[in-house]
Formats: sequence, C-alpha cells, structure tokens
Amino acid sequence: MTEPSKTNKVVVIGGGYAGTLAANRLRMRADVDITLVNPRPAFVDRIRLHQFVAGTSDATLDYGTLLGEGVRLVVDSATHIDTVARTVRLASGRALDYDYVIYAVGSTGVTPSSVAGAAEFSFPIAEFESARRLRAVLDKMPLDAPVTVAGGGLTGIETAAELAEQGRTVTLVCGGSLVPSLSAPGRRSIAKWLSGHGVAVLEADVVTEVRPDAVVLADGTGEGAVRPSALTIWTAGFGVPELAADSGLRTDALGRLLTDETLTSVDDDRVVAAGDAAAPSGRPLRMSCYAAGPLGAQAADTVLSHLAGTEPARISLAFSGSCVSLGRRAAVRQLARKDDTAVNVYIGGRAGARIKELSCKVAVWKIRREAGKPGSLLWPKGAPRPEQPAPASQEIASS
Repeated sequence: MTEPSKTNKVVVIGGGYAGTLAANRLRMRADVDITLVNPRPAFVDRIRLHQFVAGTSDATLDYGTLLGEGVRLVVDSATHIDTVARTVRLASGRALDYDYVIYAVGSTGVTPSSVAGAAEFSFPIAEFESARRLRAVLDKMPLDAPVTVAGGGLTGIETAAELAEQGRTVTLVCGGSLVPSLSAPGRRSIAKWLSGHGVAVLEADVVTEVRPDAVVLADGTGEGAVRPSALTIWTAGFGVPELAADSGLRTDALGRLLTDETLTSVDDDRVVAAGDAAAPSGRPLRMSCYAAGPLGAQAADTVLSHLAGTEPARISLAFSGSCVSLGRRAAVRQLARKDDTAVNVYIGGRAGARIKELSCKVAVWKIRREAGKPGSLLWPKGAPRPEQPAPASQEIASS
C-alpha cells in the first residue's frame, strides 16, 4: 500500500505585497498547504493610500483577484509565534500549526511619543484604517483650511502634492532636507512643483507639538513658532509590528526580524522573513514596494529549498531608483545605481507620472501573474552582500 505523501504546512503572516506574492509562489510545490493570515479581508494597495485620502483613487483590492487556487485566506491577526509547538496563535483564539512561517507583517507609520500631542491630534497615513479616518475628516473640511504634513520624505511629498493639486492650503515640514534620498536635480524639480502649487516647504523646521488647531515648530536655532493647522498629517518615520520580538525572536532596533542572507531567522530555521519586516544580517533593504516583491519571492524560494533539502539562495537585489508622484499629472522618477544611491538623472513631468502609474500597476500585476504562473517573478540582481553575523548587541526579547 502506498503511503500518503506528507503535506507541508506554511503559514504566511501578512497579506501585503511581499506576503501575497510569497503565498502565490509557494504553489510551485503541490504538497504545500498555504494559509495567508491578514487582519483585513481586502488587499491594501498601500502605495495608493495618499490618492485614497485625496479621493482620487481606491486603495483596496479583492483577494479573490490576487490569490492563486489553493491559498487559504484567514482574516485574523497573529498574536504569537510559538516556535516550540510550531503554532501561530491568532487574536480570535485559534492556533495554526505550521512547518514553516513566512513573516511578512510589513511596516506601519509611527507618531513619536517625544512630540507632544502627535498621537492624539495628528493622523498617520501608512495604514488603511488611519487613511480612511483622514479622508473622512478632509471631506468635511473647507478647501482653505490649513493642512500641515509632517515629514519631507516620499510619502510626505506625495500627500502634500495630492492635496495641493486640489487647491488645499498645505505646509510641508521636513525636519531637514527635502527628500534627501534623491539627487540635487530631482529635489529641485520637486521643490519647484511644490512652490508652484502653493505648498509652503519648511526644511529647517521640526514639529515639536501638535495641537487640535495648530502645530508648534522649532527651527535650527531653537526658536519656536505656533502655526495654524486645522489638520496635521504625520508621515515622518515607519515602525514594524512587535510580533517577532513578542515571540522571543531577535530583531533589530526598529523591530525587523534578524535573518541571515537567505531571509531565514537567526533563531529558528522554520521562520523566514519577507518585505519591510526583514533585516538580513542586520542590514535591511530600503522599505519599499519595489523591494517587497523580490523579498516575498526569495522568502518563498527559501522555504521551498528547505523543503527540498537544498541550499537556499542568498538575497540579491539591484535597485534602479524611486518614484514620487506630484499630484495626478506629474512625478519625478529618480534614477539610481544598483546600490540605491541616486545619480544626477531623473525623469519629470508627465513622463514621470506615466512611469509612476505604470510602477503602481506593475506591483499588483506581479502578484496576479505569480498566482497564474508560480515562480514567474524575476528581478535584477545586485552585487553579492557579504554574510555577516547577527548584531551581538541585540537581545532575545521576552514573550
């Protein structure tokens, strides 16, 4: 009598760009039982959240259009990974057995506790729920009500530009240089667009307090000023859910799971990370939709290699630059070297906007293609990263 073949259970925690693609790619083996755990019943197209806030685009998609046949979606939140019992505990009280976990919890916006009133009176934009609340507030506000956007990075610029194009009165507080990751020509192009659309860009100022109707700013000299703000949007900084640390797995200072270069946890070879929550050798790749797809694919490939008893490949990804939208009719496509350092070349205006929109569509198209043809995603490879041990200063967190 033929013995039944063993089914390998893989639980993917997180249904964003990395987790959803990883779940689809795992279908390269027929003997893998795949469960995708996500707290929402719909996929959040996160790179469109600033458009959703402004009312110019939707930002959710039906998982039925994204997941391949056989991937089971569990709408719930993971609360603990028990690496001894090999179970993932859920907020509902359920527990999912696993042979491998793909840890793809992503990142989230943070409001610093050091800024008085930020948690109470400002609105983050990195999560769908906070973006929905923000949109509801904006819908009730007059166009001339002053809006402050805290954070001069890509998210802050895109949010400020989207609102300014609608005729809103926007102040962008950078806390330093405007989008320092871009080249000087790229930054000048963005600054020119913002100025032309009435956005007040304050580079040297930082927000030291958020009030219900104002923000308190301090410049480089320490001088403070109160500026009216009917609505304050916080885009400065990202954090990572604490699930890994709470489960006794080592993380970096931000909370990303420490892994080797194959994305396998340094503490447990049954846990593999992907996306924004991964810190290979303590040197994470830039948090981005661009990196999420390859990291999700690599995580799936690593699990499949473990199942096959072969040596997993080390992560290798060449960056090509970044895109920042400026409303619906302009953008800057910054070109970069493979190591993600910007060069003095960018594509702006309507051509940049077309590239940006194509990039947004491709992010979802890759997931759908992986659903139809598992293993199809390819990505440009960079120079090999030297293997490094996990930082000795990181302690294992108590559960």
